[in-house]
Amino acid sequence: MNGLASTGFGRFVSRHVAVLLARNTLVSCVVFAFDLGLLWLLVHYGGLGKLAAAAIAFVAANTLHYVFGRTWIFRGSERGLAAGYVYFLFNAIVGLAVTMALFAALLEYTSINYLVARTIVSVVAGLVVFFLNATLNFRSV
Repeated sequence: MNGLASTGFGRFVSRHVAVLLARNTLVSCVVFAFDLGLLWLLVHYGGLGKLAAAAIAFVAANTLHYVFGRTWIFRGSERGLAAGYVYFLFNAIVGLAVTMALFAALLEYTSINYLVARTIVSVVAGLVVFFLNATLNFRSV
């Protein structure tokens, strides 16, 4: 073996992974719009602090994402529904930790609007969670 395949990274460079990532990106965009809308509602109408609201919106959006992940992105998973949801939530907790740390840092050290900061952070956290789910939960890669 040579090149990417010999590093183990090669399994992430395929048409199959590209299709999974494209599906995940589409779902992520829709679910993220839901996340931002809920964040805005919780801050402006719910009176919650920005970090607490971001955490609640993140968990709600990830639960919705699991439904799409199970039925369309990673369809055909052999993992049971409940076990898959637990794995998905564990991966979401990793994503939440990345999200909250980067979100808090951007709010603290920049003058970026909180919705823009959350959008920036979502790219990094989203990729981390995608690869965790693709490899550990749904075992599609």
